[in-house]
This record gives sequence, C-alpha cells and structure tokens, in this order.
Amino acid sequence: MTVKFQDYYQTLGVKRDASQDDIQRAFRKLARKHHPDMNQSKASTEKFQQVSEAYEVLKDPDKRKRYDTLGENWKAGQEFRPPPGWESRFRGAGGPGGPGGGFHFQAGGQFSDFFDSIFGGSNGGRGFEDLLRGAADPRAQRPAPQQEAPVTISLNEAFHGSTRQLNLQGPEGRKSVEVKIPKGTPHGAKVRLAREGLILKISVAEHPAFQLSGRDLTTDVKIAPWQAALGDRVDVKTMDGTVSLNVPPGTNSGQKLRLKGKGLPGLKGKAGDLFVRLLITVPKELSEPERGLYEQLKQASGDAAEEPPSEGD
Repeated sequence: MTVKFQDYYQTLGVKRDASQDDIQRAFRKLARKHHPDMNQSKASTEKFQQVSEAYEVLKDPDKRKRYDTLGENWKAGQEFRPPPGWESRFRGAGGPGGPGGGFHFQAGGQFSDFFDSIFGGSNGGRGFEDLLRGAADPRAQRPAPQQEAPVTISLNEAFHGSTRQLNLQGPEGRKSVEVKIPKGTPHGAKVRLAREGLILKISVAEHPAFQLSGRDLTTDVKIAPWQAALGDRVDVKTMDGTVSLNVPPGTNSGQKLRLKGKGLPGLKGKAGDLFVRLLITVPKELSEPERGLYEQLKQASGDAAEEPPSEGD
C-alpha cells in the first residue's frame, strides 16, 4: 500500500517535539488567517482544511503517537510505503489493505489519503465490508454493526446547518451519499446514516473569534479605559449579525456580559447564550493631549486616595 504523506508538523509550522500548547497556538494563528469566515479564497480554504486535519491528529496524544510511529524522517509530498506489519497493527479485520479492499470514507474531500490510511479512512481502523453486503450474501447472517466515522465541520456550519457529500467506496463499488448537518449541531453530536450502517461523530473546529462550550459561545471585545470607567455602547459581532451592547460604568477587564439566545441554536430546545468578555486596552503610544488627560487622571486619583477620613468614620 502506497500513500501520499502529509507532514502535519510542517503544516502547522511546529517542531516534532512541540508541546500541546505550542500546537494549539500554531493552529489558532493559522486558523485566524485561513478560516473561511475570514478569507474565502480557494487557496485559504484548502489550507484551512490541511491545518484542521493536522490539528485533529496532533492535538490527540493517541493519534499523535500512532502518527509518529510511522516514521520521523518523511518529507512532505513523497510517496511512502508503511513498514512491514503496520497494516496488521492498525487495521481491523477487513480494514485498509484487507480482503475485499476494505471501505474508504471521505467527508467532502476534507481528509487526505494519508489521514485515511493511518486512521482507517476515518473509520477507527476497522473494516466496513459488512456495511455494503447484500442480503443475498450467505455471510450476512445478522445486521451489520454500526460504525463511527469522525467529521469536522466549521462553527458556521454548526450554527446555520449545511449539507455534506460523502463518497463511500466498498467491495460493491462507489456511491455518493448526501448528509444534512442540522442547524445547531453541537460538538460531539452524532448523525446516523441508517442505510449505510454508519454514524458520523461531529467535531466543531475551533473558530478564531468564538469559543464554543456546549451551546454557549464566548467572544472578546476590546474597550478603552474611559469606556470601562464611564460606560458606553459598543458593537459586538455575533454569528448572525452585529448587535449593540451596553457597557455599564465601572466595568473591569475580563468581565463578561451575556447576550441571551445568541449562542448555538437548539435542535429542539432553547438556544445557547453569547458571553462577551470585555478587555480594557491602553494605546501603546499617546498623543500629547491624551498624555495630559492621563496625567490629570493620575493626579485626581492620587488626591482622592490621600483624602483623610471624615470624623464619622
């Protein structure tokens, strides 16, 4: 079996001994640059898929170990033949390279051939022959077991819903299946394809501007010191548009305000909330008028702190 290698470390721009924190930071940096919501060019879309695939493997200690086991000196793009015994180690009966050719799964072209080869075509290393066996097959004496396959979707797809085209290939040939990802699909949800005997386990990719927890979202908004002290109204980008948020006087940096119902939609229940984390930022360079005002504020704050207590205190 020959597969085309993709160097996940090179894709993320990290060393092979990089820590999990280094890998996460590298992914977030590249995701902000190439995420479809930020850059809709074809090249950026392809790069984002590559970066997501690399992170999907390297963030998981078990997957990373399996990936590292296959060799440490490969070069990106080369054709590589896995070492002897590798197939029997990582495939299940009837898996990749097994009798009948196994079963190959691709989610809209998101996973590369190399990813599929290492992780069993996103099928956990097990064969899918039984899924496509007809009732006339004498070996098909009981229903085929449900198999799970991971599919990563963007936060935008999870929020608005989407349709994915899956290309399934087994002993009886190749067929295309259209799968609907419902609006409000959360991280960890499972979509069942009963006729194919397949369960899709959904992962929602990290977003550069929103963090997802259950159905709740969190986003950061920067405000000036005077806005925090005096209060103001600021614009906040949500997943379905921009809203105006009231910042109360005396707001502290890191304080969160809630926008009810602006999180991930509910499949059958209520939607999650959007939490806006306010971060007070100070300009690195001050104009002379600004510097003068800050000096006055410093003086006034100092005088207030030095005022003696009243007799009743």
